[in-house]
Amino acid sequence: MKGNEPRYSRVNRKKMRNRSNRLLNSMIGLVILLILIVGASIITGNKDDEGKENASEEKVLEESGSSDDEAKQEENDSISDVEDEEGSSEHSDAVEDDADESSSPGTESEGTEGSEDSTEEVEEPGTVVIVPGTDEIIKETITNPAWQPIGTDQSGEHVSKYEAGSIDYNEKKKAIAYATGFSEDQLFYKRVKNGGGPQKSIGIVTTKDGSKIFRVYIEWVDGKGWKPTRMDVLKTLDFEY
Repeated sequence: MKGNEPRYSRVNRKKMRNRSNRLLNSMIGLVILLILIVGASIITGNKDDEGKENASEEKVLEESGSSDDEAKQEENDSISDVEDEEGSSEHSDAVEDDADESSSPGTESEGTEGSEDSTEEVEEPGTVVIVPGTDEIIKETITNPAWQPIGTDQSGEHVSKYEAGSIDYNEKKKAIAYATGFSEDQLFYKRVKNGGGPQKSIGIVTTKDGSKIFRVYIEWVDGKGWKPTRMDVLKTLDFEY
C-alpha cells in the first residue's frame, strides 16, 4: 500500500492539472467570445447610428430644399402677380387714353382742321394753277394764289375810272403788268374795260415784240388796291375785245 501511494498521487495531480487547464481554456474562450460579441455589437450599433444620422441629414436637406423651392416659387408667383397687375393696369390706362382721345371733341376738331389745312396746302401762295385752253383763242389760263393787291393812293369810296392819266386807270395798268411779269414799259395796252361789275376790270395787252398776248382779270380790294384774279395767255388778237 505504501509503495503505491506516490504513483496514485502523481496520477491524481495530473488529472487535476488537466482539469484546471480545460477550465482555464474554457474561460479564456468564453472571454474571447464575449469580446467578439461586444465588438460586433458596437460596430453594428455605430453603423446603425451612422445610417440614422445620414438619413436624418438627408431628410433635413430634403425639407430644407423643399422649403427653399416653395419660398422661391411663392416669390416668383408674387412677382408674376405684381407684373400681371401692372400690365393689366397699364393696358387699362392705355385703353382709357385711347378712348378719351377718340371721344374727345378736341380730337375731332383737330382732325377737321387737319383736313382743312391739307386742302389749303393746294392753294398756298406760290402755287400756280395752269389750265390748257379749250378754244382757238386761249392757249392757257393761269391763276396764282400768290397774287396780292398792288396797293393804292386812293382814299374814301372807290370809283372805277377808265380815263387815261387818272390815278385809278394808272393803278389798273400797274396791276395788269404785275400779273404778266413784265413792266409797263414792255407792254402795249390794247384795251382796259369793265370786267362785269363796278369793281372789276379786264386788260388786254401784248409784249412790244408781239410774241406774248395776255388778257388779265382784276378786281378792287377796298383799302388795298387792284388785285389780279386770272390771266389768259392768248393765241391771237383776232376776236372782239
